[in-house]
Parts: sequence; C-alpha cells; structure tokens
Amino acid sequence: MRRRSLPFLGVVLLGCATGRVAGTGAGRTGDGGGRSAPHECPCKSRDRRPQAPLDESLPAELDHGKAAVPVTDADPSWGSRDALVTIVVWGDFACPFSSRVGDSVYALKRAFGPAQLRLVWKNYPLAFHVDARPTAEAAMTVFALGGDDAFWRFHDLAFANQRQLSPASFTTWAARAGVDPGRFEVALAERQQAAKLDQDLALAARLGVRGTPYFFINGVPLLGDLPVAAFRAIVDAQIAAARELVAAGTPVRGVYPALCARNQAALAPPSAAPTAVPEDTRIWRVPVDKADPVRGPEDALVTLVLWGDFECPFSRRLQPTLATLMEKYGSDLRVVWKDFPLSFHHQALPAAVLARLHAARKGPDAFWQAHDALMEGRSALDEAGLQAVAGRLGLSWSEVGEAMADGRYRSVFDEAQALAQRLEVRGTPCSFVNGRRIDGALPPEVFAEVIDAELDKARALLEAGQARAGLYAAITSSAEAALDLERRLVDAPTKDNPTRGNAKAAVTIQVFGDFQCPHCQRLMPLLGEIEKKFPRQVRLVWRHRPLAFHDDAALAAEAAQEVYVQKGAAAFWRYHDLLFAAQSEAGLGRANLEKLVRKLGVDRRRFRAALKLHRHRRVVARDVEAAKKAEIFDVPAVLVNDYLISGVEGLSAYEQAVARALDEAKRRQHVPENAY
Repeated sequence: MRRRSLPFLGVVLLGCATGRVAGTGAGRTGDGGGRSAPHECPCKSRDRRPQAPLDESLPAELDHGKAAVPVTDADPSWGSRDALVTIVVWGDFACPFSSRVGDSVYALKRAFGPAQLRLVWKNYPLAFHVDARPTAEAAMTVFALGGDDAFWRFHDLAFANQRQLSPASFTTWAARAGVDPGRFEVALAERQQAAKLDQDLALAARLGVRGTPYFFINGVPLLGDLPVAAFRAIVDAQIAAARELVAAGTPVRGVYPALCARNQAALAPPSAAPTAVPEDTRIWRVPVDKADPVRGPEDALVTLVLWGDFECPFSRRLQPTLATLMEKYGSDLRVVWKDFPLSFHHQALPAAVLARLHAARKGPDAFWQAHDALMEGRSALDEAGLQAVAGRLGLSWSEVGEAMADGRYRSVFDEAQALAQRLEVRGTPCSFVNGRRIDGALPPEVFAEVIDAELDKARALLEAGQARAGLYAAITSSAEAALDLERRLVDAPTKDNPTRGNAKAAVTIQVFGDFQCPHCQRLMPLLGEIEKKFPRQVRLVWRHRPLAFHDDAALAAEAAQEVYVQKGAAAFWRYHDLLFAAQSEAGLGRANLEKLVRKLGVDRRRFRAALKLHRHRRVVARDVEAAKKAEIFDVPAVLVNDYLISGVEGLSAYEQAVARALDEAKRRQHVPENAY
C-alpha cells in the first residue's frame, strides 16, 4: 500500500478538483482497523483553561480564523490554542482510512501533549459513503451541545463502531458522550449543523483537499493513513520553526497564522512564471473489474479507463470527445467507466446509484443508456432532474432511494475510490489509455495522439505472437503497479499460531487481527477467495493484535487460543468465524464467548478456567509485541510473505501481492514441486 512520508508540494489538480479543463499530468485515503485514537483528555483540567476567544476584534496576524487554513471556535479541537503546531484534519466518519490513522494521531498526542500540539477537526463526508454525512451532522450536534470533550468521545465511538453508524447508535453515543439524548435528537432532526458541514466542504475544495484523511500541519498538506513517523518529521520541523518565530518576537498566538501563511505560500507556483503541468510518462497498471461498465470489445487493442462524476461539468464536457474517439477507432477501442462521485457534488452519488440500478435491472448495456441520459444535460442534476431521468428509464424514484439507503453499491464505489487514490487520481475526469494518464476534459486530438502510439505498440505485440485476448494484461504487465507494496519483516509465527492450508506452500499469509474489529471481519471473506484461487500455493496464519480500546478483543483472543489448544486448528477457525459473526449480534462479552464454544465440543470447565487465569495472555502479547516491533499498528494487517497490506483492500490487491510473492519464490527456486 502506498504511504507518503512527505507533504505534497506544488500539487496541480485538474477537472472538477479545481475547475481546470486543460492540462495533462499525473494519495490514498482511505479499510482498516475500524478505530480512532482512544479518547484521552489530559487537557480536561490543564488545557481547557479559560482562553481569550478567537473573534473579530483580534488583529489579523493573531486571528486563527483568518489564517490560510482557518480555525475558529466552530471547529472541534484538542489542545491549546497557543500550541506551536496545529494539525487540521478533514475526515470522514465512514472512511476506513480516517479510522485507521487514529493510532498515529494518538501517538502524536502522547508524544507532544496539548501545550505543543493542537488537533482540529473538519468534516469531509465522501459522497459514496452514505453514512458519512449523517454521522458528521450527529458529531457536530454533539459538539454544539456538549463541547470539545463530548465531540471527541462521540468521534472515538463512531470510529470504533463504523459498521453501526445509525440514528439509534448516534443517540446512544451522544448520551455516552454526556449530551442529553432528548436535546440531541431534536437538534439532529432540525439539521442544525448542516450549514457547518457545507462550509467545511467548501473550504476543503478551495484548499485542494481531495480525499480523507487529509491533514494540514501548520498549513503543510499530508494525505492518508500514514505512520506516525511521517507526521513527526513535519511536526518536529514545525516546532523548531515556531520556536524561532517566538524567539524573534512573534506572539505565541501569532505562530499558527504566520507559519500557516509561510507553508501555504511555499506550495503555490510563482505567479509571475506559471509552471506548465508536466506530462506523466509513467505507465500505470489499471485493472478492469467485473463490476466495471464497458463499451467496446474485451480484446480491443486500446483500453481507456475513465474515472468520472455524473455531476462534474468537466466529465460531461469529455463525452463528445469519447464519442468521437469511439467512432474513429471502432473495435480497436474499449472504454471502461469507474465511479468517482466527488463529495461536494451532492447529486453525484444518487446519479451513480441510478445508473448502476438500471444496469442491474436491464443488463450491462443499460448502464450506458443511463450514463448518456445523465450526461446529456436534458435534465438538471438536482433531485427533480434525477427523478425525470429515472422516469424516462422506467425506474421508480423509490427504487433509487432504497438502493441508496441499503448501500448495495457501496463496495463497488469504495473499491474504485481506493484504486483511484493508489493511482493518484485527484479529480474528474481522469483517464488511463493503456495505463497512460490523461487528466481533464481534453480535446480528441490529445487522446488520439496517445491512442495512436498505443495502437502501434499493440500491433507490434500481436505481430510478435501475443494473443489478442490477453493483450491489455500484457501491455500493462510491466507497468507501475496500482499497489505499491512495502516490505515488513516480522518475527516468525510459532506452533502457537493457528494455520490452515498447505504447510509447504510457497506463500504464507499472516493476518494480524482483532475479533472486535469490523474491518477484520470484512477482510476474511476476501482472503477466502485468495485461498480458493491459489489452493495449494498459500498458507494462512492468524496473529493476535487486539486493540486496547476494543474492550472485549483481548479476552476474545485468549478464548480463541484456548479453543485452538483444546481442539486444534479446524476448531479455531470455526470459532474465529463465530466470533466475527457475534460482533453485530450478541457481542464478545465473556458470557457469549462461553456460549459460542458449546458447538465445538470444548471442555467448558477448562475453557472458563483459561479465561479466568488468562493462561494465553503471553501468547497474545507475543503476537502484539511482534507487530509493534515491525511497526504494525493497524488492523487488519496482512503480510503476504513479507509484503504488507494494511487495512481492507480490493481482492485484486491481494491477488497482486500473492502473484508477486509467487514470482519471487519461483525465481529463488524455493517453491516445492508439490506446491502446485
């Protein structure tokens, strides 16, 4: 998985990200541990001391609300207003990457404390996360009623329970955060915080925020669920710069506006000499998934993969270009669509759902009928316009509403968005022609130049004997992979770690997981698909990594270990599945842990004694320590041999990792002959 350890400098966003149309040129966001930093408030008594309000009476150089990345009393915060470093984060409560970065943020809070570090929250609910905006409004309602401490408690509960984002949960969490549930429900129903979310989104668009989690550290941008070292490098530098300013006479209150202005100015190209957007010469490996709508034959010589947004005017402007290209190149060109509904386009997600629903009802070609109806501009893309399109297609608007509510296409949109971030897609439209990037709504001749060059390459491959059926895969086989795998060495598993699969397999997949983590639950079916695809080539190993703020996770790990000791690996994996199923049912309290083993023939007296005496605590702690030594702080974390994939990725990511590990094993001639 790609991790950026340096801030983005000189970033150019195209298409709907900035409103630019022309130009070519070449983040990730964010599935992960279902968590945020555990709530800890040393500031409760020390740093929430009375402070002068940030208001219009302050001179501009001291007013944080007028900084390049503004911060006001309307933003939830942790830490002192006079802190040397302010981290402003745009987050999404339904985003797994926003959840997973919690460990890094928590480590920063512990390392620097509220006197040196301030954390500020702003909302960026992504359109394809249907629960994101309701959760954000609920969180901000808690903030309005209960203040900072209540907000962060709600924040932590929401991230720790991402699979339970619902109105009933919001009320429960608000009460646990110290807010009167009756007042909360009234304020939430009135949508009193909707305007604040719109303000956060508008500011995000102005500052070039393009995914979550997105950070500004004294104005220095950073994107993604990065390890704490990536943040510390910037925080340390900013603390040193802040101390220099204070020593030179800048008031402490003026440090943030001053450094924010300096750091933001360093990002902008000089106005007197605008820099041309460089052409991206890389070839990217862009997979075509079964869920992707396709126009043109599968064995076309050129494949154009397009990330688009139905509400984006630039995506619409590209359509005549695509029509011209399809007519010109005929069966030599295939066009593939991937959805990228931008969060500040409020109708983009309903439009995407409408098109997918029409395809589900009428067949794959029907997607393009809906696509064309949405793009042609006959109806405005407000709710009335979408209803009109639905009516022309024979869909009832209630069907679209049901599909929105049940999130049936969420996984498709999430996977497309995750791939987009790995490919550094920054806005819409963004196209890849046989892996070559073209950003923006450019004229046909720009695309034709790239397509003609790719046609020459493709024909040369055909003449050399390459079959037309596998041409696209062959062209992109040596391309820059969408998944930038990093290596991570970890202490080897022992006989205490449950395994399944071929003991002599060339590839060992180690899973560091937490039975209370909803994202770990989501991961396991994907790994099951990997086991089916590579039946004799992979071995699966479970490593315990219970998170401290999942109250039942450590005991569940010990319970699973006792099942393994008593009944072996097969019983462990059955219990493993029962534990994950219990997340959303009876939970993982001690009583249910005991109840679940009844189906497994376990000696229940020994089982209860093992839990009471914590007989397997050392085994669990050993795995936790192995993870920490390898700087693995997220769950789920998957090691494919020594390639690390953090969080929950699409199936293709694990396939890539296994394929790469197998290739290496073959080259090293370490693959047993009977492993295939």
